[in-house]
Amino acid sequence: MTSVIAAAVQCSPVLYSRQGTVDKICDWIDRLGRDGVELVVFGETLVPYYPYFSFVQAPCAMGKQHMLLMEEAVVVPSAATRQLAAAAKRAGMVVSVGVNERDGGSVYNAQLLFDANGELVQHRRKITPTFHERMVWGQGDGSGLAAANTAVGRVGSLACWEHYNPLARYALMADGEQIHVSMFPGSLVGEIFAEQIAVTIRHHALESGCFVVNATGWLSPQQQQQIVADTGGALAAISGGCYTAIVSPEGRLLGEPLTTESGEGACIAELDFSLIDKRKRMMDSVGHYARPELLSLLVNKAPAHPTRPMADLPSGGAGAGFSLPDTVPSAAESAGQAVRVPVPVPEETAS
Repeated sequence: MTSVIAAAVQCSPVLYSRQGTVDKICDWIDRLGRDGVELVVFGETLVPYYPYFSFVQAPCAMGKQHMLLMEEAVVVPSAATRQLAAAAKRAGMVVSVGVNERDGGSVYNAQLLFDANGELVQHRRKITPTFHERMVWGQGDGSGLAAANTAVGRVGSLACWEHYNPLARYALMADGEQIHVSMFPGSLVGEIFAEQIAVTIRHHALESGCFVVNATGWLSPQQQQQIVADTGGALAAISGGCYTAIVSPEGRLLGEPLTTESGEGACIAELDFSLIDKRKRMMDSVGHYARPELLSLLVNKAPAHPTRPMADLPSGGAGAGFSLPDTVPSAAESAGQAVRVPVPVPEETAS
């Protein structure tokens, strides 16, 4: 029987500071490592901070705040990622951190997963930013719709309203995730957001038969007032909406969730992997409960690049289009490639 000690951390960023926030996260990692935690999850784009300004400012007014976020965003790799990797290795802990990632002139919502030896085993980007976020972040691709092997098992990750895309969640289920990392911003929208998070993460745990470790960020009253002063936005829009929790494959909460009123802290629980088998024995959504001859999912896991070498073009030349394979490749062959699951088509019968 396998078990893992996991923690979901609810904490505030060091507002407007990449280095300050990274230092704070590393302090959390060191502290939790001494307590025997083997996996830790932090909130969505905690480094350097979630772009609250985009929710309370008109696009024409957010230029100054957007530029500041770009300046403080994380380049991968960089000194910031090396510091996080070193902290993970020092603690012997698997670490999942949400960051604003800068790549050239664009910013992305990224999730970085460091293994217990400090290796960055997954670097994925949110596939579709939500509503106001589209003024700030670029779109990710399907290369991150996969679980990664780590010292604590197979870990899959999604951010915020990606959980409202059932096909994205199914891609992770089909890839055998045992622990699902979930991140939300916190201090946003109001308490209805916290209620929705609670429903969302418990449903995914039940449907996937895996553990969900969910972390939201949190703003102190002083930080809320600072953002209001800097943006002219409404306080109510950046209040409430915090729900940090760990859920079992049976949909049960493990430990006491952290809410807005809880402030900063960590939800810590033991993940007993025998509960995965217990749940999937009855309902395995990608196994005996699936009907692939009726329903299947097409996933393009190819990384998206703005340019491609001529050598990558098919023999038809520069004008030829790319096509998907006619057969299903093996798991090894499908890594980084488009995957199509064929569905049998019955012959027409006379009416």
